[in-house]
Amino acid sequence: MKITIWSWNVNGLRAVMNKDFIQTIRKADVDIFGLQETKLQEHQIPGELSELADYHQYWSHAQRKGYSGTALFSKVKPISYIDAFGVDEFDTEGRINIAEYEHFILFNVYFPNGAMSDERLAYKLRFYDKALEVMEAKRQTGKAVLVAGDYNTAHKEIDLARPKENEKISGFLPIEREWLDKITKLGWVDTFRHHDPSPEQYSWWSYRAGARPRNIGWRIDYFFVDKEHLNMVSKAGIRQDVMGSDHCPVYIELILP
Repeated sequence: MKITIWSWNVNGLRAVMNKDFIQTIRKADVDIFGLQETKLQEHQIPGELSELADYHQYWSHAQRKGYSGTALFSKVKPISYIDAFGVDEFDTEGRINIAEYEHFILFNVYFPNGAMSDERLAYKLRFYDKALEVMEAKRQTGKAVLVAGDYNTAHKEIDLARPKENEKISGFLPIEREWLDKITKLGWVDTFRHHDPSPEQYSWWSYRAGARPRNIGWRIDYFFVDKEHLNMVSKAGIRQDVMGSDHCPVYIELILP
């Protein structure tokens, strides 16, 4: 059986609803999709989403209004679902969806941005460390573990258009990239790079200076999988043709027993 999973930072779900969001999902025939940066509270969930009634919906809202937020939509009902790491400073920002299925465990995560201040950079690094702890714990179940989301860091120079100009900017700092080095050394695989080594493949572009038409972008949205189950991932890609946000969706296809 083949299933398709998307991850998409929509940069405000209510805004992207006005940009053919439901039609995009329907046309792609996505089985599961995770959203980041929904920027809404429970009472603000758009009523139009009732058109996606064939999906089970799971939401995590930030305490702060108009900020962060994640959602997971799944045609198959998970065996279990949580929206927390078990640490108050992380669990109040609406950044986490973790769903367990028969053959895999899926993380949908909106990793923090460290650009605002030194304090937020430190928060981002603590979040990274806790995420890895939870990832490794889920790995011990023996099921495939897929970690999707906006990681807010480009890993290598090939993953952004202007690496030299950004080497002192959060999102490409050595200390941030070291965490991605660490997880790959522990056997977590960047599914896109496993399938596609080509340059100029990005998932986020600034709204400024016509960055997207010029493809001056960053690849900061990922699907990682534990190496023990890499063979389950038959395809990984970036849907640069999908508009509506400053990010575009990234996806994988899984072959399940």
